Amino acid sequence: MTDTIPPYTVADLADDVRRVAPAAARNVDPIGEVLGDWLPRNGLILEIASGTGEHALAFARRFADREWQPSDPDPLALASIDAWQRDGPANLRPPIEIDAAAIHWPVDRADAILCINMVHISPWASAVGLIDGAARLLDEGAPLILYGPWIIDGVDTAPSNLAFDADLKSRDPRWGLRSLTDFQIAAEARGMAFEQCRAMPSNNVILFFRRAAPALA
Repeated sequence: MTDTIPPYTVADLADDVRRVAPAAARNVDPIGEVLGDWLPRNGLILEIASGTGEHALAFARRFADREWQPSDPDPLALASIDAWQRDGPANLRPPIEIDAAAIHWPVDRADAILCINMVHISPWASAVGLIDGAARLLDEGAPLILYGPWIIDGVDTAPSNLAFDADLKSRDPRWGLRSLTDFQIAAEARGMAFEQCRAMPSNNVILFFRRAAPALA
């Protein structure tokens, strides 16, 4: 991924290593409503790029019959996630270090993978790595769920998202809003079938991909 600062406001809680992102408080309930429809009823949910750890804490509490595994490549994020995890329920696991672009992840399987606000603030290699990881870890029929702003063919991109895209690229030319079509092509080439897109508040969307059956030889 990247070691530059995130393009959203992150605050420390006084002398605590925990961090807070205002966007997390705004979007946790809308995302949770969709996850209630899309997540498997039990099993291990692997969250890629957990950031501050606030989503992991909230969703582990909300979905108490699932195991929640947060992850991040950034040491400061991992410290924050770990601090939130200590206040969390038993089904919230300690964070693990995962760089989405890496070939090997320190986890063998998952029943679902969730990724919130990562692909536009990391190189394209991280987006492709996320798909590759999902194809390795997920069984047939299991979901890969992504949330964030996207460019979608046939849908006018909101001016605020265009401005956000320009700001991201000014911070790092490898960043920027991704084309859903480009991501879908990469996903389907790796056995991840696109199934659904739902509009979300603040010009975001949430996407559902499913691990397809292996191709017959």
